[in-house]
Amino acid sequence: MEVESRYVAVRHHVEGLPSEDDFEVKAARVRWWPESGEVLVRNLYLSVDPYQLNRMKRRSASHLAVDGIVPGERIDAYGAGEVVASACEEYKEGDVVTGVLGWEDYTLFRPSPGVLMSKLAASDDLPLSHHLSALGTSGMTAYAGLYEVGRPEAGEKVFVSAASGSVGSLVGQFAKLAGCYVVGCAGTNAKVDLLKNKLGFDDAFNYKDEPDMKSALKRYFPDGIDIYFDNVGGETLEAALANMNTYGRVALCGVISEYTDAGHRAVPDLLEVIYKRITIRGFFAWDFLTRFAEFTGVISDWIRQGKVQVIEDISDGLESVPSAFAALFSGDNIGKKMVKLA
Repeated sequence: MEVESRYVAVRHHVEGLPSEDDFEVKAARVRWWPESGEVLVRNLYLSVDPYQLNRMKRRSASHLAVDGIVPGERIDAYGAGEVVASACEEYKEGDVVTGVLGWEDYTLFRPSPGVLMSKLAASDDLPLSHHLSALGTSGMTAYAGLYEVGRPEAGEKVFVSAASGSVGSLVGQFAKLAGCYVVGCAGTNAKVDLLKNKLGFDDAFNYKDEPDMKSALKRYFPDGIDIYFDNVGGETLEAALANMNTYGRVALCGVISEYTDAGHRAVPDLLEVIYKRITIRGFFAWDFLTRFAEFTGVISDWIRQGKVQVIEDISDGLESVPSAFAALFSGDNIGKKMVKLA
């Protein structure tokens, strides 16, 4: 079997703010045959995530853990799709799968323990898109970062930056379920309203309206912060550390403010860290891969029970991947950004 498959590639390494012009849609033929041992998937949804920008750079510390992206070549990414041909017993034609696919129409993969791929049960009653958001790497990042790194206890005070994003919007809701007081920040008043009126945050604010982040956090957390879930880095991290309580915990998930500006780096007051005995732990979703089924089982129940709201921002068509990706860095999206192909 041979199929025509378009894919999105970067034209060159991307060092600053990404734009649609940095990408191109290319065509290729994908060939599958019964003796290949491979599975051919027609992609239905593709995940669009900020961390991919670090993979597109010529050099990045992220390359120590995740392969860099080579200009002109296909880009692997989390996705969901339908099996159209299989050369192994584990997968059958018609199975719906989620895992590492690609920004492309069709993906070939060879099943192995090192390949992240799950087959959805025929009885699964949740929207397929949820398996890229709350039940995908975003949900796993939020759950693991809060519960495994933050270790919340009822009554503790939690601050979430980029709180209307794919991860932050879930972190705040999970923290409320843990009995915490939760405040988030976002970049528009509409996003602030969403956090307070739909997602159940105790409070939220527009960071663009705050000339002094340290003073803002002091106002929202007069008794200090116990857990900071960091998605942005920069001065927000500095301000959070200045307002943290003794034995505070920082779950360092992302530093999006630094992705597009190499000169913009957090300069934390390390005396705050030492004398408050603050724990700062960097992590990413793959650290908790062995517990993926456990996390998604819990989150699925919360969604069905109406305890967690899933916020998704879906574009249509492979051609929209470049604009969808660029929008992540202009603050245009709310919740999990993804592209629907079919």
